[in-house]
Amino acid sequence: MDIFNNGNTMDPEKGYVRIDRWNDEQTEKLAFHYGEILKLIGENAGREGLQDTPLRVAKAIQFLTQGYNTDPTNILRSAMFEEDYKEMVIVKDIEVYSMCEHHMIPFFGKAHVAYIPDRYITGLSKIARVVEAFARRLQVQERLTMQIRDCIQDTLNPLGVAVVIEAQHLCMMMRGIQKQNSVTTTSAFTGEFLHKQATRDEFVHLIGSTLH
Repeated sequence: MDIFNNGNTMDPEKGYVRIDRWNDEQTEKLAFHYGEILKLIGENAGREGLQDTPLRVAKAIQFLTQGYNTDPTNILRSAMFEEDYKEMVIVKDIEVYSMCEHHMIPFFGKAHVAYIPDRYITGLSKIARVVEAFARRLQVQERLTMQIRDCIQDTLNPLGVAVVIEAQHLCMMMRGIQKQNSVTTTSAFTGEFLHKQATRDEFVHLIGSTLH
């Protein structure tokens, strides 16, 4: 397990606490390479505005990919409770921020997650944390959707799981085809959501007011 340092510092002039989390050895190596990248694209890495940029980016990329150091299964297990409840549980409009693994450019949107318990439930915030744990990695939206589904199914063993993600991809908006208003929707189902049309329809209806 990598050892991370927490840098919690008070800036008396700005009046806020800055919270950073990084690995010193990784930060040093990343900062060196980001400095080289600045030179390769034709920038002067020594000019005032860029002097600390390699270090900032090195810390930022560790934050943006911190999901590699998080076990989503343990997140769910940390708040599992036995409960005699077998109706649909939905957590919708979960904000998603991730990085496309093809270009390392962000994609962002919302996830809608539902499950039908069979003996075990989990804390509602844990569903959002599972989404975050998988999103904070280099991803493709299709795999992200399935990873969330499979983690909940394998850990809670519910009667079914449904996951829908809607996202906008900056690799389509800023480069390439440059289509500004495109939205990508992916879905993944298990159990009753997969085999019972009425259950799937109920889920889609309940989240439908937020779908494009």
